[in-house]
Amino acid sequence: MDQYIGLDVSLKDTAISIRQDGKRVWRGKCPSDPKALAQMISKHAPQAKRVVFETGPLSTWFYHALTAEGLPAICIEARHAQKVLNETLNKTDANDADGLAQLAEAGFYKAVRVKAFDSMLTRTLVAARNQLLSISKQLSNQIRGLMKTFGLIVPKGAGRVFDANVRGLLDGNAGLELVVLPLLEAWRDIRRHAANLDHQVLGAARESQATKLLMTIPGVGAVTAVSYIAAIEDPVNFRTSRSVGAWLGLTTRRYQSGEIDYDGHISRRGDGQLRGLLYEAATVLLTRTSRRAECSLKTWGLKLRERLGFRRAAVAVARKLAVIMHSMLKTGEVFNALAGDPA
Repeated sequence: MDQYIGLDVSLKDTAISIRQDGKRVWRGKCPSDPKALAQMISKHAPQAKRVVFETGPLSTWFYHALTAEGLPAICIEARHAQKVLNETLNKTDANDADGLAQLAEAGFYKAVRVKAFDSMLTRTLVAARNQLLSISKQLSNQIRGLMKTFGLIVPKGAGRVFDANVRGLLDGNAGLELVVLPLLEAWRDIRRHAANLDHQVLGAARESQATKLLMTIPGVGAVTAVSYIAAIEDPVNFRTSRSVGAWLGLTTRRYQSGEIDYDGHISRRGDGQLRGLLYEAATVLLTRTSRRAECSLKTWGLKLRERLGFRRAAVAVARKLAVIMHSMLKTGEVFNALAGDPA
């Protein structure tokens, strides 16, 4: 007989619930280690039909490790599962595992595509680079703020210019040097590490033909192209190109009840990091591209800006970029600047 397993995963322990023929037949706990879980499941549920757990920090590791052990692992959408699990009177790990097992048995869940480790490594690389750049900006602002207190205004400039300006203003002020120079050295080290990660991103972009293809779009750089491919993985994962915009949370939400029917802001569901990069690419396309990079997409976006404002126009262009990039990956064609409305 088929058995259905629900796993409530936490960093230390994982609650397990096993159902068969509409009844719970066993439940317990196990350390959050896929191999130990696989042994426990094989012992108590040799005819496992579905092993269900929610999305979370450990979901990628659990999915691939359990699949490698031969178990039918399924990662489901946490927001969808919580709507059902919240109906439980007492919220405990064991009860959550019971609820997940019931969802597995009923088939009432929304499965999530789990990315491969290579794609996750690329996403981690981009996220680490962005984090270092953010810390670098915070440190430079902190240095400016500390020096401003003593009447030392650091002129505009970045990189070596900023470093030279700070050192020039600190010359002769031994007391302030002891405070600011350690921050300046930390700023330089962080920028150096961020530059190393930049080189890794550029190296990954050069090795990928798909990335080079996407970079033919004005405003789309290596970071955006690499991040997009890591998120999409295979264009076949999406039935239509239009669905990519909704998957990234770039389409408006709708609320309808009786006589009430209105559209709200974009849903902002999905990959926030990639959504931000596409918005940045759309901003560059609308404001910084040269006349030689004129295209129908930019013309459409500028007309939309006159009617709706810049932010809404940039969001709309970002959605179009997501759709166009998926279409390009599917067909293998370079960006056509003179093409009509493709989305």
